[in-house]
Amino acid sequence: MGAEEGEEEKRETKPNPISAAQFLSWKRRKDAEASARKAESARKRSEDIATGTVQMNGRELFLHEPWVFDNTQY
Repeated sequence: MGAEEGEEEKRETKPNPISAAQFLSWKRRKDAEASARKAESARKRSEDIATGTVQMNGRELFLHEPWVFDNTQY
């Protein structure tokens, strides 16, 4: 049983320390990727709305066709 405990200790990995500059570089890259993904998603959504393949939600309808919400007639 003593040999098994020694093997478990060897399996434990220690995290590699990173510098603040490495972290900031990673963070900027991840933020850039996320914003690019979000922009692409928004662009595709607006194209789909323009072609009529998807239905607009309430906010999109209000921004795209505000006359629908004009209650001055009533």
